[in-house]
Parts: sequence; structure tokens; C-alpha cells
Amino acid sequence: MAQANQQNPSDEQEVMKGTSAVAKGVMAADPDVVSAYPITPQTGVVEKLSELVADGELDSEFIKVDSEFNAASTCIGASAAGARAFSATSSQGLKLMSEPLFTAAGMRLPIVMAVANRSLSAPLSIWADHTDAFAERDGGMLQFHAEDVQEAIDHVLLGFRVAEQVNLPALSNFDGFILTHVQEPANIPDEAEVSEFLPPRDPEYTLDPSDPKTMGAYARPEHWTESRYEIQRAMMDAREVWADAVEEFRDVFGRDYTEYGGMLDTYYADDADHIVVAMGSIAGTIRNVVDAYREDGEKVGMVRPRVFRPFPAPELRDALADAESVAVLTKEMSPGYESAFAGEIKGALYHAESQPPIKSYVLGMAGRDVKPEDIAEIVEDVKTATPQMGFKESESWPQLRPELLEGGDDL
Repeated sequence: MAQANQQNPSDEQEVMKGTSAVAKGVMAADPDVVSAYPITPQTGVVEKLSELVADGELDSEFIKVDSEFNAASTCIGASAAGARAFSATSSQGLKLMSEPLFTAAGMRLPIVMAVANRSLSAPLSIWADHTDAFAERDGGMLQFHAEDVQEAIDHVLLGFRVAEQVNLPALSNFDGFILTHVQEPANIPDEAEVSEFLPPRDPEYTLDPSDPKTMGAYARPEHWTESRYEIQRAMMDAREVWADAVEEFRDVFGRDYTEYGGMLDTYYADDADHIVVAMGSIAGTIRNVVDAYREDGEKVGMVRPRVFRPFPAPELRDALADAESVAVLTKEMSPGYESAFAGEIKGALYHAESQPPIKSYVLGMAGRDVKPEDIAEIVEDVKTATPQMGFKESESWPQLRPELLEGGDDL
């Protein structure tokens, strides 16, 4: 069993809003350029960063732009010139950034972004789910999901450390409102600690008028495939880089994310008969449910992927090997098939010696509250899962309100 975000007893913590805490973490990373466009619920991150720049606390170029597309494009130019670049966004803003972010991955630029996860319209919603992050799954960006504010801070530092070694952009996800607007105690790393963990960026290639070169050029068919292969290779290399980074992070800051090489966080999963898998802030509620089952003598556990890209397939195969059944809780859906999260977990276990039945539960969409009793009902349901389940039986929408549907729930 692993506990999330174990604090060094000597750490001094400060209670602060999630967006402000992330901004302080970004300041600790000492970015050269920050460019972003406001969007709920992310705005507080860049708003705080602009204040820090204006007050002289952060020596960074804050570039105001007229859209998220131009924010990402500005970061591309800055990163290509050798700068450490940061941005933040959410929901539709991330979709507007999608084109330049694919470009950033292809140009191998380690831009780090804080993504305050939020649903995509229509209908319009400002509340949290993971639809926006999953829509960028195949873009070549590293992705990690925070459970709490402390992790959201730490993922920014880890993001820069890993992104700048493998030369890929990184999305540091934290749930909108649930984490962006919550007040939580957190430790803001000091300058000396961060300098030890995160040295100044030292890019191998930059745009330099004195040494002209081209980045992101036109590629003919005989060259393009290799460029995507290089992204795949860098993404897979990131596994080891991430593992090394979380070990050094533990040594410097005292917070331990090293379980499963930093890819997974588990809670009473070692001997669990029934395991709940989920990402993000919902994990805190799941821990409480697991505790209640354990008090009653039932072996229920949790596995939380911290890193989504690269996908933690071998770690999941190991963590789920002895489970009798697995419930995947996901805040996204893939129209026309099952949730992408569940599909990837099933794919990871395809070659495993042990293949427990896996059932997916779509819930918490657009900020719909997930209560402990909701998770307990899921645990009771997944206990009945069998390897012979058909498709209809393998995915459930437990919070669906049939009275709002024309014709009811007829899937």
C-alpha cells in the first residue's frame, strides 16, 4: 500500500487556492516565457503569474495574446529559441491549442502546460471531467494527472525535468474547480531545492540567427514516418527518465512518488480481490471507500495511474495481476465504443497471464458529484463481473438520468 504525497515533517505548508499554488510551482521552475489566454477554470494560474511578473517576483517574459492558439504558438517560438516556456489552459482552449501542440511535439519542444480539466461543449459546461485531456491523447505530449494540489505543483517541476530531457511537450492535468479552486495545504519548493532538481534548460538545438537552421519543415513521405517514430521512441524513453526523476525528487523534496517507477499510485492493492482504477482527484474519495471496506474485512483496493502518457501498461499488468475483478472509473467517453481509458487498460492486459474481468463506469462527467455511496455501489456491482461479460455488460453509466433521455436508457 502506498500513501499519496507523503510530506517531509520539516516542510512548511501554506494553505492556498489550487491555481495560486500551481502558479507558485511554475515560478519555482523559473520559466523564461509565459504565454496564455484566460479561460475558466484555469485563469487563476496565469492571473497569478502575471501578478508575480508585475511585482518583480518572477523574472519572466509574460506575453499576452488574443487566443489559446497564439499562446501555444508563442511558446513554440520561445522554446525553439531555447527558452523554458510555460502555458496553461482548459477545455475548448486546449482544443484551440491542439494544432500547435501537435507541431510542438513534432518539433520536439519541451513546453509544459497546466491543464485545468474541464468538459467540452456542447452543451456548454465549465465543470470538470477528462474529455479535454483525452482528446489530446495521440498528440505526442506527455500527460500526468494530479490527485491533489501538492501533486499539481510537483507535476509542473517533474514535467519540466522530464520534458526537457526527452524533448516533448507535457500536459500537467489537474481537475477543474475540484483542484483549481480548493484551498489545501501545500509545500512550495524553495529556490535552492528547485535549482538542485531542475537545472537551467540546455537545449541541443535552437533557432539562432548566427547559426541558421530550420525547424518543423515540410517533410516528404520518405521522411515523415521517421519523425513520428522518433516521437514514439522519446515517449517510451520517458518512462525511465520519469522513474529517475521521481527518485531524485524524493531525495531533494522528501515527497515519495517512486512506487511503480512513479507511473502508478496504489492503495491496499497488493492483496485486493476487487480493485478500483481511476485518475485524478476522485482517488481521495475512493480511498475513503476502500478504508470502509477494509474495516469490514473485505479486500478492496485502488490503483491510480499518475502518468497517462506514456501509458503504464506493464505496471498495470503487475498491479492488477491478482485481482478477481477490476472497476475502471472514468470521466471521459469515446462515442461509438467504450471509454478510451478502459479500452487501453484492457489492451494492456491482453498479453497478461492473469486477465481479470474489467468493467468500465462513466461518471463524474461535467462536474457531476461522485459520492462515496456511488463508488460503493460500483464495488458491489463489479464483484459480480465475470470474464464472459458482453459489451453491454462491460460499461455502465451509473449516474445516468433516464428521465432526461428521449426514449429512456436503451443502450
